[in-house]
Amino acid sequence: MKLKNSKLLMLLTAGLLSASIHSAYAQEYSNGFNNGFGISEIRAGIMAHSVDRPGPNGEILNLTRLEDVSFEMLFFSPQIVVFKWIGSPKINLGTTINTQGRESEIHLGLTWQAQIFDTGVFVEGTLGGAIHNGALDGVVEPARKLGSRVLFYEAAGIGYNFSDNMNIIVFAEHASNANLASPNMGLSNLGVKFGYKF
Repeated sequence: MKLKNSKLLMLLTAGLLSASIHSAYAQEYSNGFNNGFGISEIRAGIMAHSVDRPGPNGEILNLTRLEDVSFEMLFFSPQIVVFKWIGSPKINLGTTINTQGRESEIHLGLTWQAQIFDTGVFVEGTLGGAIHNGALDGVVEPARKLGSRVLFYEAAGIGYNFSDNMNIIVFAEHASNANLASPNMGLSNLGVKFGYKF
């Protein structure tokens, strides 16, 4: 009888523990689009293309080519030890599409975010890789000689949370082969994007 009661108590404890873990997990991810993919945020924006080349009047930043559109999805940080060790970054999947037939790219990376006190302002940085459709060599500007089909991808931004769901981010992104191939002109874009958090 005692053995049966012990087994029953163990099963009941295990059931309650399992339910508690499931409840905590569901609560943490309940805003993740409710579709099992763990999407925490979607973003869209516009950018000036290849801003690191001088503008028509010698400007340091060439903002005349406002011809890129940007789309991103941020996923919740996986709840595994290695991600916690590196600061719980979110997985970032996105694309920059040039509307004038110049370089476009798809990137995958990790995004770290940090709030600035209680102001609603936050900063973020992304590290990852990208694949582009531009030229490797043999073109003239404004086309870029990127040297390699696969590039390193970095982005940095400063944003503001209008509410629990809406934000705006001013950001810069850069992709290059880090001189692992030649040539290595790289690609630098600057713009603004709006985000919606689930």
